[in-house]
Amino acid sequence: MIERDVIILGAGPAGLSAAAELARLKVGKIAVLDREQAAGGIPRHCGHLGYGWNEFRRIMTGPAYARRLAETAGAAELKLGVTALRLEPGGVVQTTGAEGPQAWRGRAVLLALGARETPRSARLVSGARPWGVMNTGALQQFVYLHGKRPFERPVIIGSELVAFSTLLTLRHVKVRPAAMIEAGRRITAQRPGDWIARLAFGVPVLLDTRLIRILGHERVEGVEVDRGNGPERLDCDGVVFTGRFRPENALLAGSHLAVDPGTRGPAIDQLWRCSDPAYFAAGNLLRGIETAGQCWREGQAAARIIAATLLGKLAPPAASVPVQAAGALAYVYPQRLTAEDPIDPELLFFARARAATKGAIVLRGDDTVIWSRQIDALPERRIAWPVSPKDLQAHKSITVSLEPQA
Repeated sequence: MIERDVIILGAGPAGLSAAAELARLKVGKIAVLDREQAAGGIPRHCGHLGYGWNEFRRIMTGPAYARRLAETAGAAELKLGVTALRLEPGGVVQTTGAEGPQAWRGRAVLLALGARETPRSARLVSGARPWGVMNTGALQQFVYLHGKRPFERPVIIGSELVAFSTLLTLRHVKVRPAAMIEAGRRITAQRPGDWIARLAFGVPVLLDTRLIRILGHERVEGVEVDRGNGPERLDCDGVVFTGRFRPENALLAGSHLAVDPGTRGPAIDQLWRCSDPAYFAAGNLLRGIETAGQCWREGQAAARIIAATLLGKLAPPAASVPVQAAGALAYVYPQRLTAEDPIDPELLFFARARAATKGAIVLRGDDTVIWSRQIDALPERRIAWPVSPKDLQAHKSITVSLEPQA
């Protein structure tokens, strides 16, 4: 059994920022395990600018940002090419790698496993399986890691923020997409993203357009779409599926840890603790996708709680109050509250809407409205608000709802 004070699973922004903060707090022996051969997570193959300002006060490319993150975690033991196979009670993690099967045990384990895009197979799109169909992550690896241009005239399926990262990636290799296709009446990302795509990139954005079928056998030859007037063909030589991120939760499926049906990630309390208090979670494992900067902040916050726990400044979790999402909300976290929060005077709730919704976000304790605010919510936009833990005491349940305007 390999013993460490803290074991971190995942060497992306959340895991590496936690490792750096734990090292700064002189917690003890820290090990960061990751199945990839390089640290940094998703940003390491995002070659465009847009990273690092909040963390390092510099605008950086994804690879430069990933390297800087790894450097800041230098005091931690970084074990790459190590895959976690099973999570066991009490902080025991079974792994495999170049050294064969190993058992690790941490006084605390931080789960920072990240997220992945929903593949074509789960989207139920008909057609053969020709060359040229991929998601954003695969495209970015082709372009930034291997210097390849996989196609000349693809279509982009989806209009989340990551779809615009796809535009930047394609522009890097001088590829202009045939179209960006969105099934909804507006883009999922914030406007004026659609105008930017059209005017700055010269890419038509087709709203109210449903992908029916991928055409071609050896290579993609086109797609069949429906814009409300029946099937029509759109010629292209590639299809890039973007977004619909979901937590990288395969490890959770066979574990003893509670999983939230809304986020599909681990259910946590306001101190980032999972149902087994030896385990903590932060980053995109919690809900599918957020920015690297948000994951970095969550890793730091979880690290401070882990340090306080190991130093005996936090009592073991007592009875908890459940938190539920309602109305037009897809999820809310934390999913439960413990009685005490001696670390932070304010508690942050995070949520996302299922669809574009104008209305009120309402926090109720039992049947009493504790807090509310009018919002204009988008599925791509994080909803966050602080609440004093004192306002939540003496309630048996907490409900957070997004209530559309009448």
